[in-house]
Amino acid sequence: MRSVRIGVDTGGTFTDVVAVDEQTGEITTTKTPSTPANPADGFMEGVRKVLRKAAGTGGETDLSAVSAVVHGTTVATNQLLEDRIADLGFVTTEGFEFILEIARQSVPDGYGNSYFWVKPPRIVPVHRVRTVGGRLDHTGAEVRPFDEEQAAETARWFRDRGITAIGVCFLHSYANPAHEQRMREVLEKEHPDAVISISSDVLREYREYERSVTTLVDAAVKPTMRRYIANLAERLEAASRSPRAGAADAPGGGAGNPEDPEATGNTGGTGDAKGAGDAVGGRARGPGGMPFSIMKSNGGVLSAAEVVHQPITTVLSGPAAGALGAALIAGTAGHPSVITLDGGGTSTDVAVVVDGEPSLTTEGNVGRYPCKIPMIDIVTVGAGGGSVAWISPEGTLKVGPRSAGADPGPLCYGRGGTEVTVTDAHVFLGRVPPHLLGGEIPLDADAAREGIEALAATIGLTPERAAAGVLEISAFNQSNAIRQITVKRGLDVRDFPMVAFGGSGPLLVCRLIDILGLPSVIVPPDPGNVSAFGLLTVDVKNDYVRTFVTRDLSLETAAEIFGELEGRAASALDREGFPATEHVYARSADLRYYGQAYEVRVPAPAGPLDEAWRAEVLERFHTEHRKLYGYGYRDDPRHGVEWVNLRVSGIGPITRPTLGRRPDGSGRPEPVAFREVFYDEWGPAPVHRRSGLPAGVRIAGPAVIEEYGSTLPLHPGFTATTDAFGNLEVRRAADPAR
Repeated sequence: MRSVRIGVDTGGTFTDVVAVDEQTGEITTTKTPSTPANPADGFMEGVRKVLRKAAGTGGETDLSAVSAVVHGTTVATNQLLEDRIADLGFVTTEGFEFILEIARQSVPDGYGNSYFWVKPPRIVPVHRVRTVGGRLDHTGAEVRPFDEEQAAETARWFRDRGITAIGVCFLHSYANPAHEQRMREVLEKEHPDAVISISSDVLREYREYERSVTTLVDAAVKPTMRRYIANLAERLEAASRSPRAGAADAPGGGAGNPEDPEATGNTGGTGDAKGAGDAVGGRARGPGGMPFSIMKSNGGVLSAAEVVHQPITTVLSGPAAGALGAALIAGTAGHPSVITLDGGGTSTDVAVVVDGEPSLTTEGNVGRYPCKIPMIDIVTVGAGGGSVAWISPEGTLKVGPRSAGADPGPLCYGRGGTEVTVTDAHVFLGRVPPHLLGGEIPLDADAAREGIEALAATIGLTPERAAAGVLEISAFNQSNAIRQITVKRGLDVRDFPMVAFGGSGPLLVCRLIDILGLPSVIVPPDPGNVSAFGLLTVDVKNDYVRTFVTRDLSLETAAEIFGELEGRAASALDREGFPATEHVYARSADLRYYGQAYEVRVPAPAGPLDEAWRAEVLERFHTEHRKLYGYGYRDDPRHGVEWVNLRVSGIGPITRPTLGRRPDGSGRPEPVAFREVFYDEWGPAPVHRRSGLPAGVRIAGPAVIEEYGSTLPLHPGFTATTDAFGNLEVRRAADPAR
């Protein structure tokens, strides 16, 4: 019997879907327009579409052959970026009600000094902050007992005002969670409709401001994520019972917009976590016991039943999958260290992969909110295919960050768009075909031309120069994001090939090679589906942390903390269905020189903790500190090392898809057509179908290479060579192969 695993990545413009046949290894890809009003509609249509395509002509959309579904979603991200946060309350230690008001002294880059910067509104206004008596010291010892009466009054205060999402963060709860756990019990008793997040569950780490905001973000997105996941699970189950049922026939199909915190309907409710957990059958089991998992920001996946308890871990779900999929593709082709560029309709996400692993950070932000959860280090810039070209008050041409999105979309979509976008510029210059998705979505080239001509008249340029200017600005916006992730991290961008994917990712690679001096750019097959493919390459992964600040680490205490963290990781992996023999635990530690404000994370060896273990971790810290900052104090006893956080990642490994090799080819590839394209001037350019390019084929620009989900415009002076795995490697024609 066939067994198929499906990855679904919901983006701002398209929903990308990949299916892998676990018996044959055959990979099937497709795309369908996203449905911003209800992302679940696009999700279900994508699942049906990829199953039809995999089954061939006349194939059924029977979900009985599906062994697992993995989803990358932007539901939580979009809620934060759009500031759709309402009815959120905060409970903290008595005397610390102004944690969010004080925040941090740092001023964002670009303001020069604090006089010109206005602090943005807090995630919870001060009138919805309540305090409770009781106090712990930094070791977790109780200084004053927890005030039960005040806690009950606080819970009733939130209940009487209809505030249903509540975050709890008490001072030093990272050392002892007892007071927070008791506060949760009181809230559950007095205010049973409340959704509660406590900081010792979300982020058991010191620095109370970041811990508070991270906990509040988790509480804010919990109701939305629970409704969304429960809705999807119900519709998957309905589709499995009735393979041909339409999206609207599934339970929850009329639930409204699951991204809207005010959405209503039979989608699991807003309260108890059991609503979403039960909807997916216990251990995130969907139809017929099918596992249903969600991509996390840290580069792992988690079952849907578990992720409803920690939804903040999904805030960079889609971009993380793209970086991991690109890392696997590049590593298989012999490029273990690369820059990844994921170009979509709304934005471009950039990351760095070193020795096969994307860089991680706990200093990330989503919009204006600091989120100290482990996440792949990704820089996002508003430069996608739908980015709008506009004229500033000074009369200069700008592109983005505002996007036309999927609805109404660019002018050429013919859906009522009124502003020129990057896609319109590509269409006008002939660099993309007059249709998308192999002809499924025709484009209105006349509408794009009229928009470009009107823009050109406004700024006094020819239409060609105006369109080329739009693309040039977009390329520089992308290059600035790449510099942030490389040069600002102490990396030389010229040392890294780049993997360009996403529907719009390959469109500007020739200009990026020139701007940044990149050695080459790798464009994978089906670049628009790399993020969805990445969802099928990801292990189950949970992260756990304990703050333990000391200059003299007791190995016995460290072993006790690691044991506790590994025990929590083991319990989570057991719930995910992994036998103990398959559990993998990755240790790490955050250290700093005494007196420094921030830490450097280094991997810690497995095995027993002894003096050799301590020496190895310290040596890794000195080496990493010098690598990051250019100096270290390995041999200077005046600068002691301080241990800050101990961490464990619990990993449940999966079997990854195998990338097949392409047959070798010979001779010159024959174009399927010629089209007038503007690079430096108008001229006929050969158009090649990528599906017809065997390994070893070399194409010289000017040319256009087209495929189902994306297009590669190959400028004059550049070549594209197909490698053994079907990747196109683009480089300057004069550059020798490396």
